[in-house]
Amino acid sequence: MNDLSMADYQLTAAETAIYPGNGEATTEAIGYTILGLVGEAGEIANGFKKSIRDENGVVTAEKAQALAAELGDVLWYVANLASELGYPLELIAKKNLQKLKSRQARGIISGSGDNR
Repeated sequence: MNDLSMADYQLTAAETAIYPGNGEATTEAIGYTILGLVGEAGEIANGFKKSIRDENGVVTAEKAQALAAELGDVLWYVANLASELGYPLELIAKKNLQKLKSRQARGIISGSGDNR
C-alpha cells in the first residue's frame, strides 16, 4: 500500500465499515460517523492533555506515535462520513486547499469565520 490514494483509502475504509445504516446515507449512518469522528478527535485531545499533565507539555516519540494512531481512526471516520454524504475524499481535500489558497492570496488566512 505504498501508493495508496485517497480514493483507495476511502473504498477500503468503506469495506471495513460495520455500523447501522452503513452505505445507505441515512441519518443514523451519518450520525454514527459524526459521533465516531468527534469521539476519536476527543481521544487525540485527551492524549495531548495528558502530555501537558504528565510530560510538561512535551510530546514524546511514544505519545506522537499514539496520536498518529488516533489520527488514523479520525481519517477512517472522515472517509466513511464523506462516503455517507456522497463525496470523494479527493474532492473534499481539493476544495479545502482551494479555499485556503484563496484566503492566503487575499491575506485573510488567519482570523475566524467560514465565509472570509
